Amino acid sequence: MKISLGPIFYFWPKDKVIRFYDEVCRAPVDIVYMGEVVCARRHEMRVEDWFDIARNLASSGKEVVLSTLALTETEADLRRLRLLAENTEFTLEANDMSALGLLARNRPFVAGPHLNCYSGQMLDWLTELGARRWVAPVDCSGQTLRAIQKSRTSRGEIEFFTWGRAPLALSARCFTARHHNLQKDHCEYRCADDPDGMTVIAQDGQPFVNLNGIQTQTAQVVNLVRQLDALAEAGVSVLRVSPQSRNTLEVVDTLSALLKGSISAEAAWQRCCELQVAPPCDGFWSGRPGMTVAAANAQ
Repeated sequence: MKISLGPIFYFWPKDKVIRFYDEVCRAPVDIVYMGEVVCARRHEMRVEDWFDIARNLASSGKEVVLSTLALTETEADLRRLRLLAENTEFTLEANDMSALGLLARNRPFVAGPHLNCYSGQMLDWLTELGARRWVAPVDCSGQTLRAIQKSRTSRGEIEFFTWGRAPLALSARCFTARHHNLQKDHCEYRCADDPDGMTVIAQDGQPFVNLNGIQTQTAQVVNLVRQLDALAEAGVSVLRVSPQSRNTLEVVDTLSALLKGSISAEAAWQRCCELQVAPPCDGFWSGRPGMTVAAANAQ
């Protein structure tokens, strides 16, 4: 199985982004996704900056994929999308129907987790349009994934969100700006103050969701490190790790050690839990509420 590093969901300073990907060059990562996925107002990283980092990663032997916005709202967003689509160096991850429309039958692409695909027929259609890899939605259960794999007639890689705060939804409204009593168009880029987002606490005192600008995430960190055998049995060949502000590459190292057989699944899971910014969850995989945690041997 391969290890992929998903795009950074948060608004980190440009120098932090550059330092992070410099370290990724030396990490046991096979595939690196990069680019702005959440908010088009985050302009600190220009398209040219992403291409410079992508070329550096490619020169170190990584497969680089440029991720598109998951919510395209304006003509300016479309112009940026067209600029990405015109490049011939790197594959794109299509995260909404605007990107899919530009890429369909024109060039191979990755079908991102923000596309609604929950059936073998839908996956066959995406493959026909040019998808060579499918990243399953984060709420896709193991049972659903096995059913899709059984019913599909096409071939292609399946990638699964294995570790990190999972993206749940996007809105035209910016929740971070609202929290600070600001309008979205005058947000003062307050999301830059929260390198891992803001956790919402419910009235019972328990973490509910995590807010990251216009994106809602799981408050807990999805951790499927104990489920690698079940993931492989369901057809998954790429394991996605989603970056957090610290310890991300230590998680990658742990996952790599597990794949090599130099650490047990339970020890790897415990180690990843220690490195997380929030408690673990894996309920979606077993068809239960996403914020729950299954027993060690649950499949």
